[in-house]
Amino acid sequence: MGGKVSGRLSFVCGLFGAAVLGIALFFLAMTGTAEQAVASSASASTGNVHVGVASCAGSTCHGRSEPTGKIVRQDEILQWQNASSRTGAHSRAFAALASARGQAIAAKMGIGRATSAGECLGCHADPAYAGKGPLWQVTDGVGCEACHGGAGGGNGWLSTHYAVGQSHATNVSRGLYPLDQPRARAEKCLDCHLGSDRPGQFVSHRIMAAGHPRVSFEVDLFSALQQHHDEDPDYVRRKHRTDNVQLWAVGQASAVGRATSLFASPGLGTDGIFPEIYFFDCHSCHRQIVDGPAGKSNWVANPGRPIPSGMPPFNDENMIMLSAAAKIAAPGMAAAFDADSKAFHAALAKDRPAAVAAARRLSASAGRLADTLGRTAFGRAETFAIIDAIAGGAISPRFTDYEGSAQAVMAVDTLLNALVRQGHVSEDRARDARGAIDRAYKAVGNSNAYRPAEFRAALGQAAASIRALK
Repeated sequence: MGGKVSGRLSFVCGLFGAAVLGIALFFLAMTGTAEQAVASSASASTGNVHVGVASCAGSTCHGRSEPTGKIVRQDEILQWQNASSRTGAHSRAFAALASARGQAIAAKMGIGRATSAGECLGCHADPAYAGKGPLWQVTDGVGCEACHGGAGGGNGWLSTHYAVGQSHATNVSRGLYPLDQPRARAEKCLDCHLGSDRPGQFVSHRIMAAGHPRVSFEVDLFSALQQHHDEDPDYVRRKHRTDNVQLWAVGQASAVGRATSLFASPGLGTDGIFPEIYFFDCHSCHRQIVDGPAGKSNWVANPGRPIPSGMPPFNDENMIMLSAAAKIAAPGMAAAFDADSKAFHAALAKDRPAAVAAARRLSASAGRLADTLGRTAFGRAETFAIIDAIAGGAISPRFTDYEGSAQAVMAVDTLLNALVRQGHVSEDRARDARGAIDRAYKAVGNSNAYRPAEFRAALGQAAASIRALK
């Protein structure tokens, strides 16, 4: 993150706030080290008992008031529970259920108290599917093990992760979730920031209709907002330095795979005689309607969606970003992915069986890209090229709707930050581009006032300002 920010920070804070209220309102809430080539409907899990945040909070562990540890900060609990910072969002997830909005959603859904409803606790707390230890508390919200994996039990990683001489690989083999791996991290985050097929982790349009905020996510940006650790030389020796562009690209592929695999699921892709509307572009229906002579059509042709006008399109924000990444980092796979994407959109205009078959093909295509991108190193040239691709003539015409446009702004911001972090662009020079990026953020600052042509112009200016930094 970094740089000044009127439009940018207000947009990100609003989006992150919605996600917190979202990981905070309802949909609320792998042990293997190899990246998986097949798209999944949930992240992998182990049978380890979840021992609770209190088990991590000793002053010799992660509960110090200052970051004075030699190997890790040791004030991670303090950062996690920061009441006023975005880094404390996960710890506030359960409390959001008791808010007026959380209670109102539960009342409209008819599910009883939000603070005890399984539909909410799957993501607003640590679901601890494998079991709970005596120190586990639901009020902790999204605690350590919700992301890092259950630590308890005879074969758990709690005792080995602080033992002298033990490796990260050993801890992973005992159930520590490998968040340092891009695919694994993306799949874990998507469980609640898009949905999974586990109990209490699937978001539906009914939840949205009850008042839940719109769901949007970008794994690298949100990881930066939640980061409780330092990537110092010791961290890099034990694991590796994060390739932020790779993480972004793999996150986009994982999101496409997750959305389409869930859509294809028999019990999740439909609601009554309707498709599950959660998967579709919100603003294709939620638009201002004006009767009389002043009324006009809001529909804009989209070259990536071969569907009739008036038909709600599948939310393709991640498909658009993945298309841009593939054109640069996996050109041999890009055309096939674009063809699978178009075929999926077209199948939605036919019938459910055709759409399910196309969704499964697209999910597999995204899974293969996630696997390939997870093995790809992204340098200076590739990062600049992806930014140009997002704003270029092949991709830009697809920004006809708010969701894809918001994802594009987060992408160019994330990619510029990666250039700075990798030492390819100085922070002083990057600051020259921040104003144009701010203007692009402002163009998506109000979803109800979104105008495609104005956004595309702002995005093009932002990309040009970054291109000038080469």
